[in-house]
Amino acid sequence: MKDQRFWDGYFAVVAGAVATAVLFAWQPRDTPVAEGVIAVMAGLYWFAGRKLVRGRPGGDWYVYATLTAFAVGTFALSTVSYLLFALCPLLFMILPVTRAVGAVLVANTAPIFAGFLRGGGDWTFVAMNGPIFAMTATVAVGMGLFITRIIIQSEERAALIAELETSRAEVSRLSHEAGAAAERARLAGEIHDTLAQGFTSIITLLQAADPHLTDDRLRLAVDTAKENLAESRTLVAALTPSALGTGSLPEAVRRQATRTPQPATFRCTGTHRALPTAVEVVLLRTAQEALTNARRHAAAAQVTVVLAYTEEQVRLSVQDDGAGFAAGSSRGFGLTGMQARADQVGGELTVRSVPGRGVTVELEIPG
Repeated sequence: MKDQRFWDGYFAVVAGAVATAVLFAWQPRDTPVAEGVIAVMAGLYWFAGRKLVRGRPGGDWYVYATLTAFAVGTFALSTVSYLLFALCPLLFMILPVTRAVGAVLVANTAPIFAGFLRGGGDWTFVAMNGPIFAMTATVAVGMGLFITRIIIQSEERAALIAELETSRAEVSRLSHEAGAAAERARLAGEIHDTLAQGFTSIITLLQAADPHLTDDRLRLAVDTAKENLAESRTLVAALTPSALGTGSLPEAVRRQATRTPQPATFRCTGTHRALPTAVEVVLLRTAQEALTNARRHAAAAQVTVVLAYTEEQVRLSVQDDGAGFAAGSSRGFGLTGMQARADQVGGELTVRSVPGRGVTVELEIPG
């Protein structure tokens, strides 16, 4: 916006100065025409040219109209040719380089032909002013090419800076994810080495004191320790998805599918791409939970697992032909846990089931 105001002011100053010069060089027959041409060129710039300077397309008609008005003005009065100080840079700002060079040459040639025709074939005017306008055209073209090159370099530098900013943001994101993964691994190790080992020791000591657990209090303590040991192992598994540590997400899901007692098929569609660790963990855990439900509760004969990558999202589908369940019945902790994990990564979990026709679990996550 600041550059636009600067150029508007520059064009207004040049047009005003030329209009004043034409007024002081008063020629009753030609001055009104010259002043009218300057007004037309100023109006064309205000209503169309300044938009083209900002990058609007379709400037051919404006160039033709401006050059025609300029030629008419220089034919009426040679003082109008001083508008070249504004016209030449303007042409380079709104036209491609090659066409701008041609238009600038035409603009600088127009005063020569206008003076020649105005003088009725005045070759003396051409001989005297031709070299001046040739030098003006050369300087204008050189300056235009120089400024255009600077603009191109500035745009390339801006694109490079934007690319570097994007790369830096990506590096920061990856570093954050790596740090989070390392912290999860550390917490998993702490839980395994302290809580899990502690519960195991408690169970061992209590069973050594009463192998048959005839004391109800000891039996209750052992059962409680076993439950907490299972919980601690679940936390360790959630923090360190070992299945992802040995390969890609499709490979990890494929391994889970092949470990079920029922015949299970796995299919991956689309182009595999790396996803944030949290997203991959949720997809893997959802597949594990759905396969576990099919094994324990559905009595399914066939399970189909599909992992689909699209440009906008990743979709996991686990379908079995087991017993299913009625709508509105208790979904249990497994499905509730899957829903909670999906919410954490902005995913959408859908569970469809009809008694006797199996269950379909679908998880869609943007990314």
